[in-house]
Amino acid sequence: MRAELEQKLNAIWYGAAAVPFWLKPLAAVYRAGQALDRVRQLRQQPEDLRTAPIVVIGNLTAGGTGKTPLVIRVCELLAAAGLKAGVISRGYGRRDERLLRVGPADRPEDAGDEPLLIARRTGVPVIVAADRCEAARALLADGVDVVVADDGLQHYRLPRSVEVCVLDGERGLGNGRLLPAGPLREPAQRLQSVDFVIVNGGELDRIPVPGAATMNLVPGRLRSLCGTQSWRLSEFAGCRVNAVAGIGNPDRFFDTLRSARLTVNEYAFPDHHEFTPADFESLEPELPVLMTEKDAVKASAFSLENAWYLEVDAALPREWETAFLARMMQEKS
Repeated sequence: MRAELEQKLNAIWYGAAAVPFWLKPLAAVYRAGQALDRVRQLRQQPEDLRTAPIVVIGNLTAGGTGKTPLVIRVCELLAAAGLKAGVISRGYGRRDERLLRVGPADRPEDAGDEPLLIARRTGVPVIVAADRCEAARALLADGVDVVVADDGLQHYRLPRSVEVCVLDGERGLGNGRLLPAGPLREPAQRLQSVDFVIVNGGELDRIPVPGAATMNLVPGRLRSLCGTQSWRLSEFAGCRVNAVAGIGNPDRFFDTLRSARLTVNEYAFPDHHEFTPADFESLEPELPVLMTEKDAVKASAFSLENAWYLEVDAALPREWETAFLARMMQEKS
């Protein structure tokens, strides 16, 4: 049901399907409610966090745009500059809303898939909580220099020093309409007020923001879910594989595999899909199963044989990284 709804909405938001007449007034209601909610949240910002070094990395559209690889890269940049970073997140899909300090051995249902991935890849402190302000306060009390918020661009109760908005360069802003008639969480004009706009792949000229920087997701190694083996993606060239993706834009993953000359059986699931062993029973037998690293966080509990996940790293222009670090040093001083 959820997958079918997602397909229909994507056809309207990013394809040629017309917007149903009944969605347009709902978008107007959403816009009014969102504007009122922004004012309310800004008034509720806690005073003790208004001068804290907080970087919010979010997006303008519903669905995934590549925030998590960027969060990981930002943590690496800050560490290289001698700044101790920590990450906060709501932890989408968690079963508990209480504050949790995420460890590499935690379960995805307790920590959320993306926070757990970030904790494992970076080694920085990661805290998930329904109250992002509470999470930020806990990180600062633990002695971090910079709080990095994974998502939360529209969570205005959380103060921020720097805003980074990530856009999908292939999908752009879709039909340019607000939810639910389109994919936008806020009007496109919001891009003019953020500090940095990052375009994940695609063409910069599709994004109406001067000074936007391109980010590319560079494939790393394929790693076994049930062991320590790893292979270069190129070593699977010519193979037919089952490709599983439960992310915001699964086609991006499938296209990455095809560009490496793999023949792909596509199995797309909704973003943040809660995998079960049954999801893998319908796959073509005897073939390798390839998935994203985020999906592997959840699927690693199933002891799947011949299953692999692909690491990806965010590659950004050196000029952008220099400008970002300069801004952070300014905020820290």
